[in-house]
Amino acid sequence: MITIGQLARYVGVSTKTIRVYHDKGLLPEPERDASGYRRYGANDAIELIKIRTLAEAGIPLARIRDLRSATGEDFQQALREIDDELTARIRGLRATQGRLRQLAAGHPAPLPTQISAHLEHLVRWGFTPRWMDLQRDLWILVFATHPDQAIILFQDQTEALADPALRQLFLDYDHAHDLDANDPRIDDLAHRIAEATRDRYGADELPELDATSEIPALIQGTVNAASPAWQRLDMLIRAQLDA
Repeated sequence: MITIGQLARYVGVSTKTIRVYHDKGLLPEPERDASGYRRYGANDAIELIKIRTLAEAGIPLARIRDLRSATGEDFQQALREIDDELTARIRGLRATQGRLRQLAAGHPAPLPTQISAHLEHLVRWGFTPRWMDLQRDLWILVFATHPDQAIILFQDQTEALADPALRQLFLDYDHAHDLDANDPRIDDLAHRIAEATRDRYGADELPELDATSEIPALIQGTVNAASPAWQRLDMLIRAQLDA
């Protein structure tokens, strides 16, 4: 027979934890001996190990108490369900670990392979590294929040960039970053973009994300904040399209 302190050391828990298990009705509390100490036997140690194992698996104490009263097939079935839950948690933790490692490597989130290929095309077409970084970050955001709609937007952009005239508008937009916001070239570019947009889509609506989503505003706000020229360009384009 051993004391509560010895039992705690053997099993690897604190004496406070054992007392909590007593209070919760998980582990029967033995009677005190003539010296006033509670003495525990081998069966108590075995039961405590079972409780500790279930608790370490993240099982709430109330559920552990129910499991302790289960027998036979019910208990085995409960253990199988717990095992499945642990497997799912492990899978989720591994995915989180993968994202953490990508973040440490400077890649906040994985992008579909077609996006990576698209970014390589931007380099060959003469877009600035600044534009590349902006596009990568924005596509990460869109694909993370609206994966189904993101692919439609992406296809629309790749089709536009395949047209040399439209691609030149994107390049001009990129290179307008460093212009003064009142530069007359901003007005000319806004007019050309608005005209090209009307020619391409006509009366059809431009492809966009869910109208209830705040992501488009966040994206455009990020773009506008990068350059006063881009901010004015956006304002002019919207005004001309609304007109």
